[in-house]
Amino acid sequence: MGEAPIFSTLGCRLNAYETEAMREMAEAAGLPRAVVVNTCAVTAEAVRKARQEIRRLSRENPGAPVIVTGCAAQTEPETFAAMPEVTRVIGNHEKMLPETWSGLRGADFIGETEKVQVDDIMSVRETAGHLIDGFGRHRAYVQVQNGCDHRCTFCIIPFGRGNSRSVPAGVVVEQIKRLRDRGFNEVVLTGVDLTSWGADLPGEPRLGDLVMRILRLVPDLPRLRISSIDSIEADENLMLAIATEPRLMPHLHLSLQAGDDMILKRMKRRHLRDDAIRFCEDARRLRPAIVFGADIIAGFPTETEAMFQNSVRLVQDCGLTFLHVFPYSARKGTPAARMPAVRGPAIRDRAARLREAGDAALRRHLDAQSGQSRRVLTEGPRLARCEDFTEVTFDTDQPEGTLLDVIITGHDGQRLAA
Repeated sequence: MGEAPIFSTLGCRLNAYETEAMREMAEAAGLPRAVVVNTCAVTAEAVRKARQEIRRLSRENPGAPVIVTGCAAQTEPETFAAMPEVTRVIGNHEKMLPETWSGLRGADFIGETEKVQVDDIMSVRETAGHLIDGFGRHRAYVQVQNGCDHRCTFCIIPFGRGNSRSVPAGVVVEQIKRLRDRGFNEVVLTGVDLTSWGADLPGEPRLGDLVMRILRLVPDLPRLRISSIDSIEADENLMLAIATEPRLMPHLHLSLQAGDDMILKRMKRRHLRDDAIRFCEDARRLRPAIVFGADIIAGFPTETEAMFQNSVRLVQDCGLTFLHVFPYSARKGTPAARMPAVRGPAIRDRAARLREAGDAALRRHLDAQSGQSRRVLTEGPRLARCEDFTEVTFDTDQPEGTLLDVIITGHDGQRLAA
């Protein structure tokens, strides 16, 4: 093993962003020879994978201290502290503090302080705008919000991330200016509950206000993208930006979770089926080229076949293109874990059928692109992404991080060809 610490990221884009911030802090602190695993807690399977990853990296890097952090470390630190491979467990708030990393000195920190450094995440009131240089050479992610004030019955994440808190708009704009100066052509705004941005700031601005401000104050930024949103919280200025700002990319990933009203109520979601359909219709009317992705859970407790079919029909009724299907997985400590469960084989069967519906929707979308001109951002020598987030492949190498105009020639069922 080399002297630089090894980082492993599990879970969401926000985790990936925070790993880059931790890497910079660890390097600045001179942390050598260590393994850092940034965990996810969204499902029981995610926690199992985290334990598996810890054991694998420990075997491959004998003698290296193993530091475990992230949402699973925050929600169940005792699970990881009990693992013989683990040297230190660090909470989600502590992992973003430079002093945490300056206090670690390779193998020398073993036994110097408590094995577990995990405080009450609910007491955290601020989120810093960590300035990192982005990922790769094509797209940069900017964290503008953390935590969540909602308590969906299936979700453990608020207990891993704490309550919602926002990065001030001025800090966000300055970071985006810095990233643009470094040559990034696309910036993605990320957060745990992005549409709650601003509720804790003076004047209670909304996400749409932030989007409009970024586009106004960083006029040379070619592409601004927003990650997953809660459609019921979309504000007037966000809809205005969708309608009038071509630099705001025509792709939204929606946190829908189900298409049946009774299941949505039992999930403690704040929207009903018709709300989701209405939002997609409104956004498509404002921006006809807009494309939607969505998260949908298969086999939530008490879900009947008829309720499940309402979720399947939502793919068509909302015009969804990119589907993220989650087979329901009970998380200890959540209200849903105490509800009557759907049998495992039925959950797996429903998830497979939902994925089939998603695959069919994606193929319909890809079929409609043939012969069209598209502006793409290259992500690798032979891979790019359209404004609507559809992947495009090339037969010949292209410079990474470049905006190109291409003609679509076909697809392979998953990606376009140009």
